Amino acid sequence: MNVGHTVTRGIVSALGREARMVNYENFIQTDAPINRGNSGGALIDAQGRLIGINTMIVSSSGGNNGIGFAIPVNMARNVMTQLIQHGEMIRGYLGVRLQEMDDELADTLGLDSLDGALAANVNPNTPAAKAGIKPGDVITQFNGKPIRDTRELRLRVSETAPGTESKVKVLRGGKNKQFTVVLEPFPEELRFASFDPRERRSAPQREESLEGVEVSDIERAVRRELNIPGDISGALVTDVDEDSPAFEAGLREGDVIQQIQHNDVESADDAIELSEEIDKDQILLRIWSKEQRGSRFIVVDESKKKD
Repeated sequence: MNVGHTVTRGIVSALGREARMVNYENFIQTDAPINRGNSGGALIDAQGRLIGINTMIVSSSGGNNGIGFAIPVNMARNVMTQLIQHGEMIRGYLGVRLQEMDDELADTLGLDSLDGALAANVNPNTPAAKAGIKPGDVITQFNGKPIRDTRELRLRVSETAPGTESKVKVLRGGKNKQFTVVLEPFPEELRFASFDPRERRSAPQREESLEGVEVSDIERAVRRELNIPGDISGALVTDVDEDSPAFEAGLREGDVIQQIQHNDVESADDAIELSEEIDKDQILLRIWSKEQRGSRFIVVDESKKKD
């Protein structure tokens, strides 16, 4: 249906909204009518100034229910400029795999709030690694602006031109540290990274570790079979009791335990030794997850053991 050009004006009820459809989202929420045929139209304010590009709606009927989302004009302008200058969108790259903060992680890390973006993994030879950022750091500021969550940091980095020196403030061990990072272009090979979580795995010889968890060393054949990257070391999880706190926390067979309470794990013996030294109920693990093909932190609460 060809309806020509459209323009809408509505009440802005929220900023910085996400719809969890793509990695880079920063929508304006508005009640401006957005229906079939007028997405892509202009969203203006009361003075007629362009503030956004109407994009989509939340609807149970297929028609406008008063909840619409528009791309902020500054974000659209940045994309337009990149396309004109380079013919494509070139995003900045930090080299950090981010993880959302939750109450258990915040308590275990000694944080007063959930603000910030947790660095679950720092890829080697990336801007973050070269600057000195480490896994477990909580990024709280980027170029002087506070970071509330992973989405906000991802947007800030992506909108910063490669080659730019950026100031990154982190919280490490309860102390603030600042690093100067020179961003690089987002690697082409990471744009289309994928994996198949349905593959079945075989388990090598087991050894007892955390309550309800069995681990072994990562043998060469097993590394190839599970497609574990060469730079990932630790103790391979070969079995997890479904009634255990570790299973409830998200640990699964095929995962690799990389750290226990911030201590590096290089083998199954390391995991067993470190787990025996723990004298608290909440255990912070850094794991490489077979499902996500990346590292993240989890908290195993041993006080939740089932009778």
